[in-house]
Amino acid sequence: MDFSTLRTLISRYCVGEENWVDSRTIFIGHKEPPPGTEAFIQQRFPDNRIVSSKYTFLNFVPKNMFEQFRRVANFYFLIIFLVQLIIDTPTSPITSGLPLFFVITVTAIKQGYEDWLRHKADNAINQCPVHVVENGKVVCKQSRKLRVGDVILMKENETFPCDLILLSTSRDDGTCYVTTASLDGESSHKVCVLYSMCVLLKYRPLGAENLLLRGATLKNTAHIYAVAIYTGMETKMALNYQSKTQKRSAVEKSMNAYLVVYLCILIGKALINTVLKYAWQADPNRDEPWYNDRTETERQRHIVIRAFTDFLAFMVLFNYIIPVSMYVTVEMQKFLGSYFIMWDDEMFDKELGERAVVNTSDLNEELGQVEYVFTDKTGTLTENNMEFIECCVDGHVYVPHAISTGSLHSTSHLCGFLTLLGHFNIIDYTSILYFRPSKCPMFMSISSYLNLFFRALCLCHTVQVKEEETVDGIKHGIHQGKSTSFYISSSPDEVALVEGMKREDEIERFELLEVLTFDSVRRRMSVIVRSSSGELYLFCKGADSSIFPRVISGKVDQEGLRTLCVAYRPLSPEQYQEVCHLLNGAKLALQDRDKRLAEAYDIIEKDLILLGATAVEDRLQEKAADTIESLHKAGMKVWVLTGDKMETAAATCYASKLFRRNTQILELTTKRTEEQSLHDVLLSGDYTDYGLIIDGATLSAVMRPTQEDSISGNYKEIFLEICRNCSAVLCCRMAPLQKAQIVKLIKASKEHPITLAIGDGANDVSMILEAHVGIGIMGKEGRQAVRNSDYAIPKFKHLKKMLLVHGHYYYIRISELVQYFFYKNVCFIFPQFLYQFFCGFSQQPLYDTAYLTLYNISFTSLPILLYSLIEQHINMDILKKDPSLYRDIAKNSLLRWPIFLYWTILGVYDAIVMFFGAYFLFDNTTFTSNGQMFGNWTFGTLVFTVLVFTVTFKLVLDTHYWTWINHFVIWGSLIFFVVFSLLWGGIIWPFLNYQRMYYVFMQMLSSGPAWLSIILLITASLLPDVVKKVIWRALWPTTTERIQVGSYTDMLLSMYLTPINWESTKNCIHHCIRVFLDNHIILLSTVNNAACQMSN
Repeated sequence: MDFSTLRTLISRYCVGEENWVDSRTIFIGHKEPPPGTEAFIQQRFPDNRIVSSKYTFLNFVPKNMFEQFRRVANFYFLIIFLVQLIIDTPTSPITSGLPLFFVITVTAIKQGYEDWLRHKADNAINQCPVHVVENGKVVCKQSRKLRVGDVILMKENETFPCDLILLSTSRDDGTCYVTTASLDGESSHKVCVLYSMCVLLKYRPLGAENLLLRGATLKNTAHIYAVAIYTGMETKMALNYQSKTQKRSAVEKSMNAYLVVYLCILIGKALINTVLKYAWQADPNRDEPWYNDRTETERQRHIVIRAFTDFLAFMVLFNYIIPVSMYVTVEMQKFLGSYFIMWDDEMFDKELGERAVVNTSDLNEELGQVEYVFTDKTGTLTENNMEFIECCVDGHVYVPHAISTGSLHSTSHLCGFLTLLGHFNIIDYTSILYFRPSKCPMFMSISSYLNLFFRALCLCHTVQVKEEETVDGIKHGIHQGKSTSFYISSSPDEVALVEGMKREDEIERFELLEVLTFDSVRRRMSVIVRSSSGELYLFCKGADSSIFPRVISGKVDQEGLRTLCVAYRPLSPEQYQEVCHLLNGAKLALQDRDKRLAEAYDIIEKDLILLGATAVEDRLQEKAADTIESLHKAGMKVWVLTGDKMETAAATCYASKLFRRNTQILELTTKRTEEQSLHDVLLSGDYTDYGLIIDGATLSAVMRPTQEDSISGNYKEIFLEICRNCSAVLCCRMAPLQKAQIVKLIKASKEHPITLAIGDGANDVSMILEAHVGIGIMGKEGRQAVRNSDYAIPKFKHLKKMLLVHGHYYYIRISELVQYFFYKNVCFIFPQFLYQFFCGFSQQPLYDTAYLTLYNISFTSLPILLYSLIEQHINMDILKKDPSLYRDIAKNSLLRWPIFLYWTILGVYDAIVMFFGAYFLFDNTTFTSNGQMFGNWTFGTLVFTVLVFTVTFKLVLDTHYWTWINHFVIWGSLIFFVVFSLLWGGIIWPFLNYQRMYYVFMQMLSSGPAWLSIILLITASLLPDVVKKVIWRALWPTTTERIQVGSYTDMLLSMYLTPINWESTKNCIHHCIRVFLDNHIILLSTVNNAACQMSN
């Protein structure tokens, strides 16, 4: 018996991943092991299928049902439905089952559609063609059929289908270039190194430089051959799939809190009625009336069981106070409302050809509640388009006037610098580098530092020359419609510098010997080259903080721009041999190879001579300053989190108006904390309105308070108190993890503010995921930020409209939706509660089963759904011009408890007016003109009619933005109610066992007092709300209400002061009259027909 499968499963799931992931033996091309090889057990590897979907055809129903019934409201209504099936309840199980079925079905369709899109995306990936070498021939396979050990042929611009090891390349230097924008957001070109087979298998370990990851794209290389080593869900991309944490908006939290309150009200109602029922039945004369004798079984049941059964029956009777349909309406409102962002033409960028993208619609209303905005700098506030501005060599600053022509202005050495710069160029980055020297007679008179400085710029880089290509949908290398060569590199700064050095002249050859690659820890890179005369140089370039500690001489003077320092070190042949020995020993290490390489680099890059520094500028994005100023006026605090140096970031903050010239700046930087203790810096001064600058090192000290010094206490609280008072904050030299820590720190503060993070690169993903709302910029650093964000916009300027207009509208709409749903359900069910006092607490329903079922589904759902999609209480142009209106809705102001209580009390008042108004108006008018008596179903129908019209007219009073769609839906829903009632009670339906509503509605409409009662009760119900709004607007108007009044006044003045177009006015009036008459003729004719049928 073969126990290999069992052994594999045990080792995988019981022992741990270390036993099966880190070690695998692969035979390239699935060749058999050579004779004499030790016993080899073939390992089992997964196929190359990628699965990102949640459901399959078989498990969709049970899995989706399980997920939906985890929601409290759905589970509650399921219990109510089961109770109605099990015990004798006053209402039919259909009244709870049908709304629940509707909600579950709509949600399942939505989630099924989204999962179908995921299946579709998976199939597109799994079925894409891949060229595989089999038996010496290249055949085409689907990606899902790849296996570990397959040899794959990849061509330029193709994406790797699985994790591969490079076997062969078309480049002579044994390398290939890849971009990993889809993995880490970096659009730069990375190098993968080829090792020979014998070295690969016997002597050297495999490293990251040999690995080609799934999702990366082959660039600048004609073709390669590689072997598959990890496939399917074992690839690094699949293993790094992490489901984003479910973000919940403040509105959803308020909904859940309100739901708990109404659940308590429901239980209270059921308990009160249960107690009062048995108090009522304590009198023997009331216990068993002749018309409601109990059976023998009911008499023998224990009183506790009977009381519990009655309690459940009352719970069923009043359960409609919990608006189950509210959840599906909110889901539909969010899903459909998100399209308004994607359809917004003002948020379309012609340069990129991109629109705003909504990755999740669950946070639309959260866009209207933002209090803190955390933004990246490079590529977000700026264009991420570096331009060589100036350089400093040997203490002299050179400022270019027009780099493209080579003309520069300098404080010294002007002529010599012009000639020198005009004769440098970089051709390509291969094993042979070319340097164009000057033959100008003045060249020899210029400092040798200047000569070496420009040599270093031309030689120390990783720039590649590339023809036209497309990266993330953006074409590069197109000039005036023609293809031209352009530079590509892992750093935009390098491209800017090489562009600045690009000139035409004679060539001097340098041999590239070693490259000490850049990494984020060292923050520098170096090259070792040999000139044509045999001289050896080490050129080093990097951040000032990483170069200055390693230099022994030289000076620079650079402030306010992105700075790269350049240094060099001449090498003797003996020193070069030592360097080679160190590097080879580190590269051949089987363990801790990265650590040994870092140690070797540290030894080599020392005793440098500082040549100078380059300064590049990143231009500010269009309208970035205006956007930040608008956010400030809206009451939001803007923080800039960047990895750049303080001077560069501060200059950008001043340019973007984050800081103003008169802003008082508090610096919490390493330099200041070295001069003064952190405790004294944090506690010094009484700051009320200032700008704060803090660097990553100081932030680490703030986040990690010392335990020895009890006086210092917790610096976090002091830091937060300072930040609360500051108008703007700049955090520089920040690591990606620190960005997320800052966002988390503000989220966890005692105010619990709503945060928004916006960035364009992979280093911004952590803070985007941490913030309440994450927004990605479609910039030049790949699409990782866009894919991990909740929303994506082309440019930073579009953030203004997204928050001030869309966010404002979404919050206004959904807050009205939530409050309105609870209000109309209170109006709906409270008369049922009052009715029990007049029917001996017998659980007799006031409304018909059809009305109970369709109230939330059909009669009142569409008007509020449409309101929540298109309502505009203020014109969007006013919202953009006056950002202070955003403050009126801040801090969840429309869903606070006082407003919630007002809506609830208003609902209770309307319910009392409807019930007792109908009761007293018909106290002495119980007969119609033909002598027929009004019964309990007529009474309930009258109350229900007033209810439907009242809650609909309440929404009419709250609507400010009217279109033909509003009129069609609002008046159409009322007409539908009337028509349905006429048909429901005017036809004998064969599927009903009994028809208690037969001719009830027509009988009610045939009575003149009924018409009068409907009008009076609707007016009495709506009057207090109207009076309250008039008084509040007159005495305590908000900014929004003032503008609404002002806009109406302006409209009226424009009508009186501008010449009147009588013809168009006449047509408009005729149209309005025609619409009004058409609607009323339909209603009157319907009523007339019903009356005729009844008289017949």
